[in-house]
Amino acid sequence: MSDPAENAPAEGSEPPPPEGEVRASFFDHLTELRIRLVRALLGIAVGVAVVGWFSERLFRYVMQPVLDALPEGQRALNYTSSLEPFLVYLKVSLYGGLFLAAPWVLFQLWLFIAPGLYKREKKLVIPFVAIGTLLFYCGVAFTYFVVMPFAFPALTSIAGPDMKPILTMREQLTLVLAMMLGFGVVFEIPVIIAFLAMIGLVTPEFLAKYRRHAWIVNVILAALLTPTGDPLNLFLMAAPMIVFYEIGIVAARIVGKKKAPEAATAS
Repeated sequence: MSDPAENAPAEGSEPPPPEGEVRASFFDHLTELRIRLVRALLGIAVGVAVVGWFSERLFRYVMQPVLDALPEGQRALNYTSSLEPFLVYLKVSLYGGLFLAAPWVLFQLWLFIAPGLYKREKKLVIPFVAIGTLLFYCGVAFTYFVVMPFAFPALTSIAGPDMKPILTMREQLTLVLAMMLGFGVVFEIPVIIAFLAMIGLVTPEFLAKYRRHAWIVNVILAALLTPTGDPLNLFLMAAPMIVFYEIGIVAARIVGKKKAPEAATAS
């Protein structure tokens, strides 16, 4: 029977490879990457084709809060060239296809990086991807159902009652997509903090110590990202950022790297 000390890695030697790792050449990695990229692009193409069938109806649905904010008799969007509606519906199809195929694309990314991960990391990646995707979708829904019904009436009221708005399809779609992307990223704050804690870049103690500083930074960022300057919309952007920062601290305590016992006693 062999001594366990003989099987232990020598001091200064490389750590053991990830469980189940198969040594692959550089060209094998390139081939695997090409396969995953092709499958991801095929998934996006399917998503674009599906959304393309009802891109006009989807555009009208997304623009409804914008139209509801306009005065009676002026609830219409304009276009400045005959090509603009086609380009707008094409943009809706592309972004809608990406939005629809996001879980599939993330799954292909997971299949590419999974062979190089340790067992504990493999167990965490799937929850990270699933929760991150769900939070992004929630951020988009929050934008549409909570933020936009308040933001656009505030935007249109700034000009005054004697001003007539002439809104174009392209500009309003760009604004709405930017708002949805911004809130989608805000809702990803817990996942981002947890990931940084997992790889050891931040600690829960550090995040808690500088909590007040983070709140101030969140409010400043919310003021920069909010399309209006009114307090209500500023609150709608800043409040989720602060809440998700606190959730991120909790997540960092769960998945963050633990201090080695000897390091903890030494400190």
